[in-house]
Amino acid sequence: MYKSLLVAVDGSKHGRKALELACHLAKVDNAELHILHVPEVLPHEATLIWGIGAVAISDELEEMEALGRRIIAGAEAEARKLGVKNMQAHISKGEPARTIMKQAEALGVEVIVMGTRGLGDLAGLVRGSVSHKVANSAKCGVITIR
Repeated sequence: MYKSLLVAVDGSKHGRKALELACHLAKVDNAELHILHVPEVLPHEATLIWGIGAVAISDELEEMEALGRRIIAGAEAEARKLGVKNMQAHISKGEPARTIMKQAEALGVEVIVMGTRGLGDLAGLVRGSVSHKVANSAKCGVITIR
């Protein structure tokens, strides 16, 4: 059914469920699995004001990048454990929903699998959840899982 899938992971339990489903689909169809993590970073340099001075938060960005690498490594290990042999891992920066859709298009995947926090349709639309944005705008199929 699928030749190529993309699963977005963020280290959450919902992301893990999405990974498990994507691995199952990839294994059943012998499809290529793309695992993507998009760390949510501020769109501009942040500064922490402390007392009378200001300190750039570059250390926080390094920690986020390290966390992203751990999330991807864990997802790859889990996918191997679940029997997926044909996979690629990606870490991309940017606004998560747009970045997921751009990666899916660039990779030519047929479906995006991602978790949703279960905010419900109205709350998700009001808050603009990543899964709602992707589901409403992606040029390929989207499967969301709670």
